[in-house]
Amino acid sequence: MSDPSSSSSSSAESIAIAARRAFEASQLLPITERDRALTAIRSRLESAKSDVLVANKKDMDAARNGELSKSLVSRLDLSRPGKYESMLQGISDVAALPVPTGIVTFAKELGPGLELQRVTCPVGVLLVIFEARPEVVVNIAALAIKSGNAAILKGGKESLHTATLLSHLISEALATTSVPPAFVQSVATRSEISSLLAQDRYIDLVMPRGGNELVRSIQNSTRIPVMGHADGICAVYIDESAQEETAVRVVVESKIDYMAACNAAETLLIHQSLLSTIWPKVASALIEQSVTLKCDPASLAALSPSDLIVPSSEQDYYTEFLGPTLAVKVVASVSEAIKHINSHSSHHTDSIVTESEESMSAWCRGLDSANCYINASTRFADGTRYGLGTEVGISTGKTHARGPVGLDGLVIYKYMMRSKKQGGSVIADYEKGGGKYTHQDLPTQAPMF
Repeated sequence: MSDPSSSSSSSAESIAIAARRAFEASQLLPITERDRALTAIRSRLESAKSDVLVANKKDMDAARNGELSKSLVSRLDLSRPGKYESMLQGISDVAALPVPTGIVTFAKELGPGLELQRVTCPVGVLLVIFEARPEVVVNIAALAIKSGNAAILKGGKESLHTATLLSHLISEALATTSVPPAFVQSVATRSEISSLLAQDRYIDLVMPRGGNELVRSIQNSTRIPVMGHADGICAVYIDESAQEETAVRVVVESKIDYMAACNAAETLLIHQSLLSTIWPKVASALIEQSVTLKCDPASLAALSPSDLIVPSSEQDYYTEFLGPTLAVKVVASVSEAIKHINSHSSHHTDSIVTESEESMSAWCRGLDSANCYINASTRFADGTRYGLGTEVGISTGKTHARGPVGLDGLVIYKYMMRSKKQGGSVIADYEKGGGKYTHQDLPTQAPMF
């Protein structure tokens, strides 16, 4: 009797090898083939809309009969007015963006006849693991193709029928182009993911897109670099110069627009001078939206009693509630607010409400977060809203890419050197008495190849 785990490992290795070979083959294709592939994908998905919606209905029926939350069921639904068309438009938006590879970011003459360039290039093979939203298959496939990266996709079981069909249609479309069909692949089972996370020889980067539990599990299960965020503990700080209308608008939308999102506000900080003025108005607006306020002693004492107003604990300021709960704390200054966020948040997205240029400057310089906002809702932290076409996910890491990860976050770089000297160049030409390096800047125009 065969060992199922051995079979899964063999299958995962085959998938990873196929992705690596597809990636390597694609690097010798004209860059224009990427946009041709995107056009073919959009056309195929457009013609297959009715089939996709049938598959999506199977997922929706299973979700309604299961234990998924209403918000998660809503995220699954591709039949909502305009959602399918928006997914298709995302492909066109990505196709219209400039190609992110082959850009010279550094150029020098090292010495007579010896030139060096730093040129952007794809990362390689991406393993992208996500939950719920089936359109993510299309979003990521478009970004991967445009940036020149091969992708292996794994969606959540709740979107199995839809995601599997979308991936199949993408492969069908790629088969009509010079981009290898294995350039975008999908897997269906959890056991395959465990095996793929061991394929560090072929897979270059893992990108989890989902909740805290998913991301942490992946980070602890692989030697492959992981780009993602484990929490979305976002904060809004109401500074002493804030205007009441701005405070109410920014705080309320940051919290209630979509509470299960990683860019929804979970903490509210209030300047101590606003306890009898703006704070009661903001609290009232939140309570009208059925938001429970977990308040520290100062903010609690400033409000009239309510079932939705309760004392906070220290742990609340480290918590991603993902629902109608907000932790509230009073601070004495913008610097104290920054210090609190830097030590309690997940470095995702944080916003200040203020009219003070000095506070704005301190906020953007002192905050150690991927997205630093002034008088704006935290819900703006999104690749589509940033004009990135779409996004693979949000990164709160300190290397490579931060914030919404679009095309620019899917490229790295390589150094290209060319000698134009007869007989080539060796270091003895510039050292050991042979001469000197010039290190003269050159124009960063087209790459040498």
